[in-house]
Amino acid sequence: MWIADKWKDYEILDTSDGEKLERWGEYLLVRPDPQVIWKTAKKNRGWKRMNGHYHRSSRGGGEWEFFDLPEQWEISYRDLTFRLKPFSFKHTGLFPEQAVNWDWCRDKIVQENARRQAADGDGAKPVRVLNLFAYTGGATLSAAAAGAAVTHVDASKGMVGWARENAACSGLSDRPIRWLVDDCTKFVEREIRRGNTYDAIIMDPPSYGRGPKGEIWKMEDNIYDFVLLCAKLLSSEPLFFLINSYTTGLAPAVLTYMLSTALKDRGGEVESSEIGLPVTSTGLVLPCGATGRWFRES
Repeated sequence: MWIADKWKDYEILDTSDGEKLERWGEYLLVRPDPQVIWKTAKKNRGWKRMNGHYHRSSRGGGEWEFFDLPEQWEISYRDLTFRLKPFSFKHTGLFPEQAVNWDWCRDKIVQENARRQAADGDGAKPVRVLNLFAYTGGATLSAAAAGAAVTHVDASKGMVGWARENAACSGLSDRPIRWLVDDCTKFVEREIRRGNTYDAIIMDPPSYGRGPKGEIWKMEDNIYDFVLLCAKLLSSEPLFFLINSYTTGLAPAVLTYMLSTALKDRGGEVESSEIGLPVTSTGLVLPCGATGRWFRES
């Protein structure tokens, strides 16, 4: 398992009975988590001193209950700063487990930019990264901080605006980032027609969604064809292709098989794993999805 264990402003303090107790900077939140199927003693005092609690409804959805929590606040990871705002369906605007992917992408980009600089000097072109279903921009910011030129695409205007706020908070507003509110599939199709290419592609598709004209996206039904489509955007010397999934049933081995077959003509290597976050009270790891990575051989 790949573990996001480098956080200082975030930690899972404890887990029990379908919920997790988290520290986000100086604030404590309790949120539901379907992976937490155990019922252990809630010994951490934070369970009774929380600043916010998301209550699931038996009819679906749920609602927040707040106790002395600001409308928004900020936390940092390495040199990045994120603005948090609790909103619908338990979310805060950040998935901390993704830090393990941000670091991996960042290392790949830094190494490739250094290689290009050594080969081409001042004429070296930066790594071009396409981030699809890009949400509030964690991967975008990490790639930009590493020196990449990033195209950030998400269908939600609100999420793209939030990502731009995070870029400003992180001092990255002047970096070469294209902020686009668009349907990801339609954008990729247009980029193919335009003849544009990218050195790296990152995507975190939803399990289920609807397009602007009612088109239905279902991860297990649509992801393989979408990966084949996106593969047409890879440059002649691609660096990596990363897919993250929170969809139940898409195990790491499935991601490995899919990337290996979709990119078989590109050579390279494929690795996949669960990603997770450490739990302070037990020293164990809470699983938080799966990631597949194709990358060029060194």
